[in-house]
Amino acid sequence: MIRISRLAATSVALFMLAGPAFAQTQPSPSHLALARDVAISSGMSRSFDAMSEPFLQQLQQMNVTRPEIRTDLDQVVAMLRPELEQQKQKMIDNAARAFASRLTEAELKDVATFYKSPAGVKYVQIQPGVLDDIVRDLATWSQQTAQFVMTRAREEMSKRGHQLN
Repeated sequence: MIRISRLAATSVALFMLAGPAFAQTQPSPSHLALARDVAISSGMSRSFDAMSEPFLQQLQQMNVTRPEIRTDLDQVVAMLRPELEQQKQKMIDNAARAFASRLTEAELKDVATFYKSPAGVKYVQIQPGVLDDIVRDLATWSQQTAQFVMTRAREEMSKRGHQLN
């Protein structure tokens, strides 16, 4: 679950860092369809699942504290699941528009071809584990790099007659 959450957080952060769309013209339906295919085949929609499913799980945790509402709560969760799927589809559409605003149809065809190739399928399969490794290693790297920068800055400032604490 932590791995999925990290994947979701990382994917959303990368998606948000991409910035606002550089919209010149409205993409054609075929352009959007290709972009949507890329958003799904790239594993991005998996991130949206990882973010939305905990909402329902949190709701179902009320069974623990209020067992008398279990049946009704299970029915409500079952009713909400398709509505939550619609919300997820809206986010996939948003991702498709973002891709379509940045990549041509030809580029999207190439990207889609990659994600459907054996290497692309494997890439999507291993991506959560790779992202977990990167997130874990990033914390260590960040701390070590901060120490390196301060040590080097102190050395250089000392050469110039200044002491840093």
